[in-house]
Amino acid sequence: MTSEITLFVNPTAGSGRGARAAQPAASVLRDAGFSVRTVLGEDADDALRRAREAVAGGTGALITVGGDGMMSLALQAVAGTATPLGAVAVGTGNDFARALGLPIRDPAAAGRLAAEALKAGTVRSIDLGRVGERWFGSVLASGFDSRVNDRGNRMRWIGGRFKYDLAILAELAAFRPVPYRLRLDDGPVTEVEATLIAVGNGTTYGGGMRICADAVMDDGLLDVTVVGDCSRTTLLKVFPKVYRGTHLGHPAVTVHRVSSISLEAAGVTAYADGEPLGPLPLDATCVPGAVRVLAP
Repeated sequence: MTSEITLFVNPTAGSGRGARAAQPAASVLRDAGFSVRTVLGEDADDALRRAREAVAGGTGALITVGGDGMMSLALQAVAGTATPLGAVAVGTGNDFARALGLPIRDPAAAGRLAAEALKAGTVRSIDLGRVGERWFGSVLASGFDSRVNDRGNRMRWIGGRFKYDLAILAELAAFRPVPYRLRLDDGPVTEVEATLIAVGNGTTYGGGMRICADAVMDDGLLDVTVVGDCSRTTLLKVFPKVYRGTHLGHPAVTVHRVSSISLEAAGVTAYADGEPLGPLPLDATCVPGAVRVLAP
């Protein structure tokens, strides 16, 4: 393994934490004997191009400095390759890093963990979800949750998680159940009225909401959480339980474990790892061992 590794940095992540976090992480890695190269992009497309060049050039690891958006870009560069992926999680949500048990908003600790894993050769293989050519590591959202994302992304006058709390309240006022058509693995197409359907390779989205609380990242399966048609009152009671994962026991919630799923619904945009994926319909599959990660 080459001793040169690449820090893949989002300087604007977490209100500027990305730029500030790169230096202590790089210092720890250099102290451990690694040569560190920093990669920044002018925009998402440029950043992804540079990350792919680093992987193709034989970098010893690609370590993201930022949040889930940066991790999503990095997955597109390293999935299906032998290049290990690490994370210095300093974004708003950090769901991928959280699912892997990595330090959150502690750049030096994250750097040390990555250095130790590289030196010891303790690199872990995990699954990824895939939709077309797009990879995702945490959760694919559709329905009420994706509409909250849509609305939150339009609320540019406020930042951080608070805007998504406001978006939840606004979407509750306008909420209507979504008519879905879905196929689980090779089963029949079924029709269901649902509040949301979330497809999890990892456990959380939205900065710790355990929507797919029992998902395992190396079992070769996706966890599908279906929150059925329920009233606003029921939704208000169920939604806070998502932070603990206890919503899975509610009668309105069902969970399936599948290797693939087809989803269809009119007027619904899917999000994967917090990033817009596109409108339904879509087909998602689990790809076992698709990425190697520097994680416990």
